[in-house]
Amino acid sequence: MKALAVIAATVWMLAACAAAPPNAAPPPPAAVPAPLDASYDWHVLLTAPLGTGFKQTPFTLHEVLLFSDDTRSRAADAGECYAIDGTAPRFISRVPDDYLLCFKHDRLAHVEALVRVPQDMAAQIFADACHLWFKNAGLPAPVIAAATESSPAACSGQDGSTKFGAQLELEAAADAPLSIKLDAVEQP
Repeated sequence: MKALAVIAATVWMLAACAAAPPNAAPPPPAAVPAPLDASYDWHVLLTAPLGTGFKQTPFTLHEVLLFSDDTRSRAADAGECYAIDGTAPRFISRVPDDYLLCFKHDRLAHVEALVRVPQDMAAQIFADACHLWFKNAGLPAPVIAAATESSPAACSGQDGSTKFGAQLELEAAADAPLSIKLDAVEQP
C-alpha cells in the first residue's frame, strides 16, 4: 500500500509539472534612448545672459555685417551683431557653423546659431531637442510637424524671460540645417 501511495504521489507530481505553464522568458527591455547631453539644451548658447552689457561680455567679439534678407532680417533688427573670437559653444553635440550675439542699445538681446545635422537623423535630433526644451521650461510636450523640402519643422516657446524658436530645414545636401534664435522678452 505504501508503494501504491508513493506511485500515486509521483504520478500526481508529474501531472502537476506537465500541466504547469513553462516559465516565460521576460520580455526584452524596451530600447531606452540615451539621455541627451547638455549641449542639446539651448541654454548653452547663452554665453552671457540676455541683457548683459556689451562691455561686460566675458569674451572678445568681432562685428559681423548682416545684409537684410529673409533669413537674417530678425537678427539685423536686433541691433549690432557679433561673433566670438574663438570657438563657439557646442550645440546639439556640434560646433555651430554660425553663432551670433546681437546687441540692442548695448545690451545682449538676441542669440542665433546654426548647426548641420545628418539628414537621416535630423528629424529625430530636432524632435528630441525640442521636447527637452519644453520639458526644461515646464511646458506641455510640443507637437512637431515633419519637415518637408518646402516647409521646415518648427519648435518655439518661452522659458522665463527668453523666447526660443528653432527650425529644421530639409535640403538636398547631406546635412540638414537646424537653426535656433533666442530673444529677450521685452518687459512692458
